[in-house]
Amino acid sequence: MLKISNILVGLKDDRDLLEVVETKVGISKSEVKKIQVMNRSIDARKKNKILLNYTVAVEGKNGDNELKKKIKPGFGVTTYERKDTALTTEPGDKKMTHRPIVVGMGPAGIFASLYLARAGYRPIILERGKSVEERSRDVANFWNGSSKLLANSNVQFGEGGAGTFSDGKLTTRSKDTRIFQVLTDLVKAGAPEEILYHYKPHVGTDILRKVLLSIRKELLSLGADIFFEEQLTELKVVKAKVTEIETSTGRRLPVENLILAVGHSARDTYQMLQDSGVALEEKAFAVGLRIEHPQEWLDRAQYGDFAGHPKLGSADYMLTHHSTSGRGVYTFCMCPGGEVVASASEEECVVTNGMSYYSRSSGIANSAIVATVNPSDWNHTPLGGMEFQRSLEKKAYELGGRNYYAPFQLVGDFLGSPGKSKPLLTPSYRPGVAEADLRTALPEEIVKSLQEGICGFGRKIVGFDHEGAVLTGIETRTSSPVRISRGDTGQSISCQGLYPCGEGAGYAGGIISAAMDGIKQAENIIKEYKPF
Repeated sequence: MLKISNILVGLKDDRDLLEVVETKVGISKSEVKKIQVMNRSIDARKKNKILLNYTVAVEGKNGDNELKKKIKPGFGVTTYERKDTALTTEPGDKKMTHRPIVVGMGPAGIFASLYLARAGYRPIILERGKSVEERSRDVANFWNGSSKLLANSNVQFGEGGAGTFSDGKLTTRSKDTRIFQVLTDLVKAGAPEEILYHYKPHVGTDILRKVLLSIRKELLSLGADIFFEEQLTELKVVKAKVTEIETSTGRRLPVENLILAVGHSARDTYQMLQDSGVALEEKAFAVGLRIEHPQEWLDRAQYGDFAGHPKLGSADYMLTHHSTSGRGVYTFCMCPGGEVVASASEEECVVTNGMSYYSRSSGIANSAIVATVNPSDWNHTPLGGMEFQRSLEKKAYELGGRNYYAPFQLVGDFLGSPGKSKPLLTPSYRPGVAEADLRTALPEEIVKSLQEGICGFGRKIVGFDHEGAVLTGIETRTSSPVRISRGDTGQSISCQGLYPCGEGAGYAGGIISAAMDGIKQAENIIKEYKPF
C-alpha cells in the first residue's frame, strides 16, 4: 500500500474520498483496490480558506509501483505496510501459583486486566468505587446538591477512573505501537470509528460510559472476577516481596503478581504504601484555575466566517507560556462545548475539572490554566506534593462558602481590581459558585505566573483575556504528585511482585498513555509466567 499525505480538501467539497483522490492526486478510482483514512486534521492558518488535510493509505489493483507513477507532484508518498493490530506476547515458562490481581479500574487497570484475560490469566480486579452505572448516579446527585460527597464514589473513583467524567480525549505524543491497539479496542467496544484517524480524537463522557460496559462484559466472559467497592487497605511485604493484601471488606488474598493502578487521587493508598516501605518519589505537577468562554466566540476566533461549520465541530486550543518566574504556564484538558465539574474526592475540599459529551454542544468552552509546581514548593518529601494539593483544595472549599460551591472570579478582576467586570456567561460548575478573590487561593508566585499566562494567551487568541471570561477554582489534579519507583521489569524497586501502573504511579498522563502502560505491565507478567 501507499501512504499519501497532504491531500487538502475544502469544506464545501462533499465528494466521497475516492473522487477527491482521483481528481487531486491523479489516481483513477478504477485502479484502487482499497483506500483507508489514516489521519484527518484541520488547516485553519487562513481563516478565509480553511481546509481538511487528509492522509490516506491506498492499495492499487496492479501494485504500488504502477500506482505511484500516477500520483501528481506535491504529495507526500511513502510505502505503507499494514500490520496486524493484535498484540501478542510469548508467555514465559514460570508457573503462576496465584491469579494476578489488578487494583483499580481506570484505563491502566482496565487494559492491564483485558490483556491478561485475553492471554488466559483470569485476573482478579479490585475497584474501591462503584460500577459506572451506580457511580454516575452518585456523581449526578452530588452535582445537583441532593447528596453529600461520597469518598469512594465520585469523579475520581469508580469504574473507568477520572477519565470517565472528562472530554474523553484520546491524544498522546507517544509513538508507541500500542496506541492503535488501544483505539481499536475502544472502537470494538462502541467508540466511534473516527477515533482511528482523527487528529484530535475524543469520545465524550456519554460514549465512554457505554464503552466501559462493553469492556466489563468481555472481561467477565474471559474468566476475570471484578469486585466493586473493594479498596486495597493493607499490603503485606515479606523479604521485599508482596505476599498478601487486605481489602476494606476484610478480604485477605494471597498475592504473587499485583498490578497497582489506583489513579492519581488515591491519597490514602499512597500513605499506606509509604507506611509499608514501598519506594516513592516526589514529582512535579501543575496547579491553577479553569477558564470559561462562550464556545461561539472561540469558534469565530479560530475559524472566522466558517465558525459553526459541521465539518469543523467545536474549536479547541492548546497554549503555552514561559513566565518570568521560570514556571511553565499552559492550558490543560481543554473541553470544547463542555462544562466545569466538581471533582473532589475528599471531604471539605473543592476540586475542578472539565467534561464534555461527544456532541460538545453545551455552548461553553472551558480549559484549565495551570502553572508548574515542583518539590521546591513544598517540603521535599515523597508525599509533600500531595499535601500541597490538599491545602489548596481546602482553601478553595473555604472561599466557596464551605458547601462544595467553587470560588469564581472574572478575568478582568483577577488581572486588575475586583468588581469592575461584567460576565460573558454564567459559570457552569455545579453544585454552584461563590464570588471570591482567586488571587488569595494560590501562592503569590503562581498567581503572577497565571496572570502572565492569561495575558500571553490573549496575544495568541484575540479575546482570550477578555475581562468577562470566567475563572473557577481550583484545578489541582493535573497529574499524580507522587511516583511509585519501578525498575526495568516494571516491578517496584523495593517490592518484588508489585507492578505500579498508569497515572497513579506517575508513568502516564491521559487515557491513552495510561491504557498503554497497563498493557506494558500485563506484558511484563505474561513474559515471565504461564497462563493460570
